[in-house]
Amino acid sequence: MAASPHTLSSRLLAGWVGGCVWYLKRRTIQESPHKFLHLFRNVNKRWITFQHFSFLKRMYVTQLNRSHNQQVKPKPEPVASPFLEKTSSGQAKAEMYEMRPLSAPSLSLSRKPNEKELIELEPASVIEDSIDVRKETKEEKRWKEMKLQVYDLPGILARLSKIKLTGLVVSTTAAGFALAPGPFDWPCFLLASVGTGLASCAANSINQFFEVPFDSNMNRTKNRPLVRGQISPLLAVAFATCCAVPGVAILTWGVNPLTGALGLFNIFLYTCCYTPLKRISIVNTWVGAVVGAIPPVMGWTAATGSLDAGAFLLGGILYSWQFPHFNALSWGLREDYSRGGYCMMSVTHPGLCRRVALRHCLALLVLSAAAPVLDITTWTFPFVALPINAYISYLGFRFYVDADRRSSRRLFFCSLWHLPLLLLLMLTCKRPRGDEDAAPPPS
Repeated sequence: MAASPHTLSSRLLAGWVGGCVWYLKRRTIQESPHKFLHLFRNVNKRWITFQHFSFLKRMYVTQLNRSHNQQVKPKPEPVASPFLEKTSSGQAKAEMYEMRPLSAPSLSLSRKPNEKELIELEPASVIEDSIDVRKETKEEKRWKEMKLQVYDLPGILARLSKIKLTGLVVSTTAAGFALAPGPFDWPCFLLASVGTGLASCAANSINQFFEVPFDSNMNRTKNRPLVRGQISPLLAVAFATCCAVPGVAILTWGVNPLTGALGLFNIFLYTCCYTPLKRISIVNTWVGAVVGAIPPVMGWTAATGSLDAGAFLLGGILYSWQFPHFNALSWGLREDYSRGGYCMMSVTHPGLCRRVALRHCLALLVLSAAAPVLDITTWTFPFVALPINAYISYLGFRFYVDADRRSSRRLFFCSLWHLPLLLLLMLTCKRPRGDEDAAPPPS
């Protein structure tokens, strides 16, 4: 049975409309967000209405506007390369402030700028400020080579040579020279002080040269010149050589060979024995105490030319004084020393650290009493030195019992003024040598 032309045209029209709807539905599903997919799943078996065509129209317009917005998105301003030379932030801000007033004449004086113009001006200033801040932060993070200035060199070399410790070494040498029997020879005293100071600077510089990798891990030593790269290792070694050679030469030929040999031996003991032992064994504390005890002996030998009982007594006082001084200091720096990899009594043997400090505090009482016996001071010295020796012994006992940072700090600060005061009391109570200097009676 043949179909009528009207029926055939209606079928063609329905098929065309259905194909168009199917095409629009498929394109909308591909381009629309995921949250709208469930709407088409619910209308698969329903008639296409006017609301469906309106929905499809709105989705198409939305996708079209979104694509246009993405195409006309403003291009960000190029950022200067960090490898190019940058102007300072002050110059950039000055240029920005000079360019901003140029937009003012464009606004009419008879009216205020409307809200739209203000909105257009504000983002421009915000973008300029953000660019300046970005340039400043990149300039701060940029690696800069540290340049050595000539006027900074004396301070750097002073820290390299531990100038405060060197001053203490020279003062103990001067005390040993002054306590020695015989007349006071000023040229010999100055040569001994200068030579000992140069030897101490050389030893301290070599010590820092060897300990750079370990000092960088400690808060106490991380700002040393070699750790921060303020000077090169070659310059540090050259400075140590320039101090050691003339220092030992002055002590040998300007004073006497015995004092020069003691200075050379002390440099070797400090740099080649004490420094490597700090990472191996706690014996380094005893070796370091010997290093600190030699300078007053050098002062005695510079004045007398021989090693007498008085020289060993002065060396013994300096030897015993260093244990409460250093053990109390290292007690508060236990975390730092363990982080740096140093083997200290306060880290590995805390009980022994406190016992040794107390033991040598009491030894100072015995050594002070031995001074008049060896004919170095009068018998007044043990009695006038008794209060300060008893006080440091009391603090050593509190450190042994309490074992805390407060007691160790009190003992350390007491040791700072105890030694110079004790040496000063020895000088005031020095036994006079008038009978040796007097001329023999005529026959």
